[in-house]
Amino acid sequence: MHSAYMEIVKGLADEAALSILRKEMSMGEIIIKQGRLVNPADGTDRVCDIRISGGRIAEIAEAIPDNIEDGKTVIDASGKVVMPGLIDLHVHLREPGFEYKETIETGTSAAAHGGVTTICPMPNTNPVIDSPERVRDLLERAENTPVHVLPVGAVTLGQEGKEIADIRGMKEAGAAALSEDGKSVMDTLVYCKGLREAAECGIPVFAHCEDKVLAADGVMNAGKRAEELGLPGITNAVEDVIVARDIFLSKEAGNRLHLCHCSTRDSAALVDFAKKQGLPVTGEVCPHHFTMSDDEITEDHGRFKMNPPLRGREDVQALKEALRDGVMDVISTDHAPHAAEEKDQSMLKAPFGIVGIENSFAISYTELVRGGYLTLSQLIEKMSVNPARVLGIDKGNIAVGKAADVVIADLSAEYEIDPDEFFSKGKNTPFAGKKVYGRIEATIVDGRVVYSAAGGLGK
Repeated sequence: MHSAYMEIVKGLADEAALSILRKEMSMGEIIIKQGRLVNPADGTDRVCDIRISGGRIAEIAEAIPDNIEDGKTVIDASGKVVMPGLIDLHVHLREPGFEYKETIETGTSAAAHGGVTTICPMPNTNPVIDSPERVRDLLERAENTPVHVLPVGAVTLGQEGKEIADIRGMKEAGAAALSEDGKSVMDTLVYCKGLREAAECGIPVFAHCEDKVLAADGVMNAGKRAEELGLPGITNAVEDVIVARDIFLSKEAGNRLHLCHCSTRDSAALVDFAKKQGLPVTGEVCPHHFTMSDDEITEDHGRFKMNPPLRGREDVQALKEALRDGVMDVISTDHAPHAAEEKDQSMLKAPFGIVGIENSFAISYTELVRGGYLTLSQLIEKMSVNPARVLGIDKGNIAVGKAADVVIADLSAEYEIDPDEFFSKGKNTPFAGKKVYGRIEATIVDGRVVYSAAGGLGK
């Protein structure tokens, strides 16, 4: 950041004063100086200045005057990348009902820390987000959070898979998508009714693809490692048969289908099949699924338990290639926090779930861009532009007149993932100690600095 601003930040005695300063600064203009703007929406990749005013991008030019006396906040982004705010289509905020795992405040703070400016929380709370009233309640709870919160409503009442929820009402109340995440609607007739209603309302369906009967009591990927650990396995077919089912049902219903957390090579092949038929089907991959295989499960511990599970090396490679080839459209996290005592036990007893929103960019950049599978522009496309397209929202684009959701990252900065530094209540990750590149330096939402590496969270 500008040296004068940095000196002010360093001199503050407490977080309350820092919050007041940020609030005052957010009321004026922000000028981002000499960052490398990478904006896949229009193909821009160049060093320039960006002026933000009134919560929107006001000017992009080779050089913009930065007279600090004019009430401008000046951020020196030299040597850094400036990109559109990341959009995570798949997170769990746990509120209402499970606030001991995560709250809306801690979850959205974690998002800001990770450069994520828009999130879609899944409906498996208590009560389930399955009505217009509960959608509105969630939006009210999230009114003063640092990032945009776009609720996902349940397909069926209570996520019980028996009766379709008020889909039209939830969309009118502000739901951005529908999902039965955490489970599949196993009654095909009920699901068909939900998909048709979604098609009529023009709202996408985010599908958690898992055949609950086939999954049985499995806790990790079925294979050699599961046998060595003496744990019941989850076969690839548990996912693949529902992916195939949902694609064909969606084809008949005419709805937009987004396949969540795809983890197998055949899931990727099925998404490719759907695209070649011209179907409005998109696919999502999580960083843990294209980074780790079940070979890297070192012990029977809950931090390795997630759904879908870490798969075999062939699946990991197939997912990377599917991202590279444009078959898989989106990188999301399935950020699923749990209390430490819940995860600090055998996979036989621990709940499914991994946190990831705070390091998703760095892990993805390290594995996919430095690993030679994607360009930086392609990575940003999968973490910002494409998620915006899935939702049908006007985001993921740094252009004059657009909302100023902006992230600044230092690609050369290497750091070690440390769960103790997470803003999330959840520390359940197998990535602790992993060295990655691509530290988030600042997150700006609607023209307001909500996180800076120098000063932490804005309020």
